[in-house]
Amino acid sequence: MGLTLAQLTQAIRHKVDIDMETVVAESIAEHALGFFGFSNRIIDNALEPTDRNLFYQLQDYDLLTTESEETTLWDGREWRIHYWKFKANAEELARLSAVEDKSEEEEDPYAGIYEDVPVSLWRERSGEDDDYEEPLF
Repeated sequence: MGLTLAQLTQAIRHKVDIDMETVVAESIAEHALGFFGFSNRIIDNALEPTDRNLFYQLQDYDLLTTESEETTLWDGREWRIHYWKFKANAEELARLSAVEDKSEEEEDPYAGIYEDVPVSLWRERSGEDDDYEEPLF
């Protein structure tokens, strides 16, 4: 999976608060991605309690998941190892949230209201003979 910092940042903004400042979401994403490095999962024991709380929040936002693995120790006891990894749909969610952000941007209905008004009409209505935009040669 190739989840980028920008994709995770957008996914966090989309899941947590769309009005969240990008810098804040980016710092959360960078902190989380910093644990993974080039791996697709990390061992839970590597996390401090505050980091684990962040991971639980990302799990609540449907971005991370856990998995466990059992192994037998040399003395015959079973040992369970817990891992964190990004959900398979996290990259797709990040892509969709980026597309939604672009489509949800509100367009100003009056933004292009004067685009069709010819320049000559502007000069006529201003009462001044302005040749500022006229070619010099």
